Amino acid sequence: MTGAGEAIEGFEAPLHRALAEPILLGGAPRTIAIVNGTLAAAMGLGLQQWIAGLAIWALGHTVAVFAARRDPDFAPVLARHLRQRGYLAC
Repeated sequence: MTGAGEAIEGFEAPLHRALAEPILLGGAPRTIAIVNGTLAAAMGLGLQQWIAGLAIWALGHTVAVFAARRDPDFAPVLARHLRQRGYLAC
């Protein structure tokens, strides 16, 4: 009989670190960083509003980094919350 902290022979496998950590790009979730950069580039290059594009990028990336520090999976959680909002009303 084994204790709670002991491993059972043959029932353990090494887990690569990349399987357990979230994919971040500059500290923000990858998809949010790409969407934010695309929006800022469209504003800066397409509309030729350079300062507004840089401001959108800096603000959006900063907010995403702070949210990812608190919870790296905040984007899927937020999407699920917005999709299921009506089901959880009291």
